[in-house]
Amino acid sequence: MVRTVVAGLDGSPESRAAAEWAAREAKLRGLPLKIVHVWEPVPAPMAQAPLLGAETQQHWSERVPREAAEGLRLRHPGVEVSVEQLTGGAAEVLTKAAEDAELLVLGSRGLSGLGGFLVGSVGLSVVAHAERPVVLVRAGEQAADEHEADPVGIPSAATPYRPVVLGLDPAGADDSVIGFAFEAAARRATGLRVVHGWNLPPYYVYGLSADLTLHDEIARQQAATLAEALRPWRQKYPGVEVTEESRSGSPAGRLVDAAREASLVVVGRRVRRSPLGAHIGPVTHALLHHAAAPVAVVAHN
Repeated sequence: MVRTVVAGLDGSPESRAAAEWAAREAKLRGLPLKIVHVWEPVPAPMAQAPLLGAETQQHWSERVPREAAEGLRLRHPGVEVSVEQLTGGAAEVLTKAAEDAELLVLGSRGLSGLGGFLVGSVGLSVVAHAERPVVLVRAGEQAADEHEADPVGIPSAATPYRPVVLGLDPAGADDSVIGFAFEAAARRATGLRVVHGWNLPPYYVYGLSADLTLHDEIARQQAATLAEALRPWRQKYPGVEVTEESRSGSPAGRLVDAAREASLVVVGRRVRRSPLGAHIGPVTHALLHHAAAPVAVVAHN
């Protein structure tokens, strides 16, 4: 089976930004790019309306993805771009499309003034159910946003990449998540910033006022656990400069702050097959809504 990077496209600005990011990622990986366009049939009475007639349906189901693919081929020479048109519910179809992909890339509208995401129900559903990595890209994302500014402060795609940020809880660290982040950093020839935010257990809180050294001891233990989790990965990727940050405080807040200077943020999501449905977790949920950089959610068991 041919490995591919898959991007969901619906013609919106955010999905076009996702397709551009996916093309850049496909080039970094040396893989083909598949543009998946999902057409959800409208109810018969609505289909008779002038604005939803056969010509409009044909435009969205054929012309938009075809023209988008042509543009991607021009702007990203060397990347093989194909188009697949599918029918059905967008969330279900995209989740299915992710099964055989190296990763799935989706767009998300930007929140004006907040520099974050507005993640719709489709994006959240796909992230919660897909068992392959899913990347969410904000509307307006540019190649230069992933790179350091040039010497005079002008955004440029010709400068080195900003670091990749990995949100990691060493107590539940999974190799697939850590490996994804190290590979992303190595592929971009940039550093990896590992962020671990932790909160004190409730039964420690009352003791802090009596023993101020208790916090420092817990902090040393947390930092040591993080260092041990990363030790074999440092050896496997000696060319990746790793910065470890283990600090008390909100894990989500730490990651959102770190995302401002990142080319990509990587977090994990535990796969839970339960009758109560899939969940993405509070830290990932907050990051998806507020991170300024593209976010990769890597599912793991």
